[in-house]
Formats: sequence, structure tokens, C-alpha cells
Amino acid sequence: MFPKEVYLRRRQVLLQKMREAGESGLILFIGNAEAPAQYKDNCYKWRQDSSWLYFFGLDEPLMAAVLDIDSGAETLFADDVEIDDIIWMGPQPSVRSKADAVGIAYTAPYAAVENPVELAKKSGRPIHYLAPSRYYNTLRLMQLLGCASIDKGVSLPLTQAVISMRLIKEDIEIAALDAACALGYEMHSVARDSIALGIVEQEIVGRMESVALAKGWGVSFPTILTQHGETLHNHGHAAVVEPGKLMVIDAGVESNEHYASDFTRTYPTSGKFTQKQREIYEIVYECNELAFSLTKPGVTYREVHLATARKMLEGLSALGLVHGDLDEMVAFGIAGLFQPHGLGHNMGLDVHDMEDLGENLVGYDPDQQRARQLGLGSLRMARRLRPGHVITDEPGIYFIPALIEKFKKEGLGGSFVNYAALESYYDFGGIRLEDDVLVTPTGARRLGPHRLPIAPDDVEAALAAAR
Repeated sequence: MFPKEVYLRRRQVLLQKMREAGESGLILFIGNAEAPAQYKDNCYKWRQDSSWLYFFGLDEPLMAAVLDIDSGAETLFADDVEIDDIIWMGPQPSVRSKADAVGIAYTAPYAAVENPVELAKKSGRPIHYLAPSRYYNTLRLMQLLGCASIDKGVSLPLTQAVISMRLIKEDIEIAALDAACALGYEMHSVARDSIALGIVEQEIVGRMESVALAKGWGVSFPTILTQHGETLHNHGHAAVVEPGKLMVIDAGVESNEHYASDFTRTYPTSGKFTQKQREIYEIVYECNELAFSLTKPGVTYREVHLATARKMLEGLSALGLVHGDLDEMVAFGIAGLFQPHGLGHNMGLDVHDMEDLGENLVGYDPDQQRARQLGLGSLRMARRLRPGHVITDEPGIYFIPALIEKFKKEGLGGSFVNYAALESYYDFGGIRLEDDVLVTPTGARRLGPHRLPIAPDDVEAALAAAR
């Protein structure tokens, strides 16, 4: 947890933003509950709702809070433990002490949250709430509000206010993200140094994730470690490491403060790139470097995505895989054949920060429209960049046989794609290179104390040093 002044200030800013937007009534927050995995007392690993953590910091189940926009009153709803709880959990801090730790004046039992909600409903006062990401929270809101669906009642003004606050990271958050990235750097270094022919991928995953568990909360998302990088989110780890393959490792650590890291590197399993692998790798590397150089306040990340798409097509054109005017190919969407995802996403308390609140609301400015084009349409972060944004820079090139065949059959590549030349890449796999980036007042910097080796010569040197 951060000092209580952080949470006090955040809630005060939120209330002020709602007042400035002309809103009144109550803001209702529902924290997460334990979720049983097989039976009631065997639950999935506990994780608190991120917006709750941002405004209240209390990392425990079955809590709710009400903020009164008009009076400024704040109430925490939670229960003190009873003797049965103490038997299994030991003595616990009181609700009152928890409220004091985050600067909340009033407390009440958890079930009592129904009282202000019912009073507001009877008096016609608005009740503002965020879109829930958990089933329990959805049911709880339905019970409290007395409705069969809560989707239409989600407060757009509250959602926009929360997004505006969480998008721009405070200094204390940047420090937490740097620390999470330091752990991510360590985890990735263990993974790289564990690559060896003949071992099962799962063994590498076990070694690397031990860092996340020993020094942080765990991984920030299910680890992607695969010799089939053409499958963008390949979570299978049963394969044996083979010579001549490319291994994509996309993984992150979630710190004990619940801030995320998210790095991707691609390694030649034999220790050195083949000529064909190096040619494609260098294109992706140059795209990553270009994106970072363009990242600065005032530029939209959509523009950065399109610039890297052009750079990618320039490199593929030099190899004879595509041909034609570069700008026409970008406009036509040819880059999506090779990179069917966006350049990056927001990152913070969630590895895809706040996407539970609405991906377009989080990643797009009001004057931006999401594209329908393959690749560009999957861009999660397109906004005009501001100091304090934390984003990922993750270009990739993938040779997906089924997608290439679909383009060919349906004529989606126009006259730009050399399908005959692409056939020799059907067993290539994929390459992705990802860094975590903070937008600064004058440009950008990569988060974490160091940068994982990424230039092709440096990658080969790092692999050689571990063998």
C-alpha cells in the first residue's frame, strides 16, 4: 500500500472531477470476493479489483465503499473477523484500523451498503458505478440496484473520470512500475539463460516464474513461451526445445503492489540466427527502435503504429515478400497480414490497463475512431500521447500459413503480396520484441533499470554467455 495521503487525494480528485462534470449522487465501489476453484474453501489465487486498489488500497475480499459526490462523505463497508475466522486466519486488523490506513472517516458492516443505496434509489439520487469484471460483482450490483442487468446503468462520467486519472501515472506509480520491470528483467534473464536443446519448454517456464513468485505477486498474465510464435498467444509449454527454431517469450511480473511488467524477446534456440531469421529479426528490431524514437507528447500512438507498419513493409519489400508503393500498402492494410495486432497497449495496475472499463474508452481519444482493418483495428492504444502514459512497444512479424492462404484465396493482398515467396516461410514461426515505455515531458524512456538484450548481436552474445 501507498501512504494514506495518496488514496485520500485520489478520491478527492475523483469527487471534484464528478462535480465539474455536473454530476451528483453516490459513487458505489464493490471490491472483489474470493472465487472458488472447485469447492467453496478452495479458491483461485486472490486478486483485488484494480480500480478498488487505486482508490482504496485495501487488498482484501468482501469490501465496498460509497462516496457522496454532494457532501464528500466516504464510508467503508466491511466486517470484522469472528472467532471462526480467527481459528483459520489468526487475529486480523479491525475494519476501523483499515479505514484509518486509507483515510476513510466512516465504517459500517458489509451488508449495510444496502442502506445508502436504497435511500438514494428512493430519493432519486444517481448511483454511479463502474463496469464490473467479475461475476460476483455483477450479481452484487444487480442485487443492490434491483435490476436484471447492470450494463445500461454503468456510469460514463465516472468511467471517464477514473480513466483520466489512471491513464497518467503518478511518480509513486512510476517507481512501482520501474520496480516491476526490474523483476520482469530478472525473470526474462532466467528464461533466456535456461534455453537448451532437448529440454521441455515447461521447465523454462517453471524456472522463470519462480522469480515472479519469490519476489512479487506472480506473473502479470499467463506466460507465452513457444517455438510456434506464429500463434500470437500460445500458452502451451509441452514441446521439447528443438534446434533451428525461434522461441518467443512474452511474459511479465506483477509486483506485490500489483503493478505490471510486460516484455517480449525472441531467441534462436541454437544460439545463433540463421540468415533468414536474422533478416526478419532485424526488421522487427528496427520497427521497435523506430516506435520508441517517435514516442513523445503530442504524437498519437496510431501515428506511431502506422509509421512502424511502413517500416516493416519497407523491410519485407527489400526481401521480395511484398512489392509496390509503401504508402499504398499501408493504406491497403498489407501490414496486418504480417502483424495482425496493434503496436501496444496501456499498462499499470493491469497489464492491459483498465480494459475492463472499455477498450475504446481507455485507448482512444473522443475524436478518434477505431479502424476495422486487420492489425490497425486491433490497436489497443491510439491516443495522443501525454507525459505519464505508460505503454508497450511491441512490433512483430508472423508467418501464419492459414492467414496467408486466406489472403491469397480471397484476394485480400491485392497485387502487393508475393505469395510464391511466402511459401518458404510457412515453417518460420514468428518474432515479437516488446519494451515497456514511459512518455516523459520531452520524449520517452524505457522502464526498468536496464534493457534486456535486443539487438541481434547482443542476443547471440547473451545466449553464448549462458552456455
